[in-house]
Amino acid sequence: MPEAMQSELAEKTSVVAAGIKVLKMGMGGIPIQRLDVKQSDRVLEKAVAAGINFFDTARIYTDSESKFGRVLPRYRTRVIIASKSFNRDAATVLTDIEASLKQLRTDYIDIYQCHNIASAGDLEKIFAVHGAVAGLIKAKEQGKIRHIGLSGHKPRIVTMALERFAFETIQVPCNFMETEAMQELIPMARQRQIGIIAMKPIGGGNISEIDLNFRFIFNQGVDVAIPGMDSEKQIEENVAVLADLSPLTLEETARLQKEKDRLGDSFCRRCEYCMPCPQGLPISFLHVLKNYYFLYDLQDWAWERIGAMAKTYKDCIACGQCVQKCPYHLNMPEIFRTTWEKMLADKTAKER
Repeated sequence: MPEAMQSELAEKTSVVAAGIKVLKMGMGGIPIQRLDVKQSDRVLEKAVAAGINFFDTARIYTDSESKFGRVLPRYRTRVIIASKSFNRDAATVLTDIEASLKQLRTDYIDIYQCHNIASAGDLEKIFAVHGAVAGLIKAKEQGKIRHIGLSGHKPRIVTMALERFAFETIQVPCNFMETEAMQELIPMARQRQIGIIAMKPIGGGNISEIDLNFRFIFNQGVDVAIPGMDSEKQIEENVAVLADLSPLTLEETARLQKEKDRLGDSFCRRCEYCMPCPQGLPISFLHVLKNYYFLYDLQDWAWERIGAMAKTYKDCIACGQCVQKCPYHLNMPEIFRTTWEKMLADKTAKER
């Protein structure tokens, strides 16, 4: 990287944990699951070349760790790798760490997190004598991980966790649509010098005012944002955001508020924790189609896609498994039922 570019990027960095300086724009490892290995290799190489040095993945992200492991070890001294375990007991977490090390092709992981701590019950499990936290402490003592973190979609639960243990990083939803973490959790973390990792920084791709949204969250004290990226173009666009991190003007804030009003609260963040669907429905893509149909007025385009799909809204049997697994408890069966009814009504009216 040219010296001038290195100097410019240095101004856009944060310390996310003791001794770990990262570019404020990191990379989330969920979308890369959709790519073949040649594509993922190119995207990861592009990310490193663009200056991104924070990469987040997890055991449950299918082949995300192994795809990271194909590229990132070549830059091991330059990159920070974070992974996560969904398990709540020490023994299984330690097994997960060994699996992560193998898939990532490294002998240590910079940050390892308890994944998606969502309830008081989860807290009791991870803080038990033989809970996940005990396993992470042991792994850190063994040098297999260097920092202990926690991720969760509910700021109140994450705040409760910080009151019980000195986690070094937290990973929470943070964007203009989801501001709960900014009220109490982020100020607490800043005061305690805990690294703040913003997941869902563009609301699972739903937010269109991307530049304004990133400027907003970086002015709330976030250390690194980890949008999922599956193309070289996305990497270029997201890194370019760092050229201007000035606070929003009143007019720009109003533009984001308009976007928030348009999206409402029941939008899919495309984390795909709900998958797989027992009926084979591509849940997150069905949410995308719904948005294109109702928000962007692309009815014909949406119907063309539906016509080419094996399973769609009408095939949902309302088993409720997706609702139980969704971190935001979206009522997918009800959303799909009403979406299908409205689409059919529109189609019938159009054909008259």
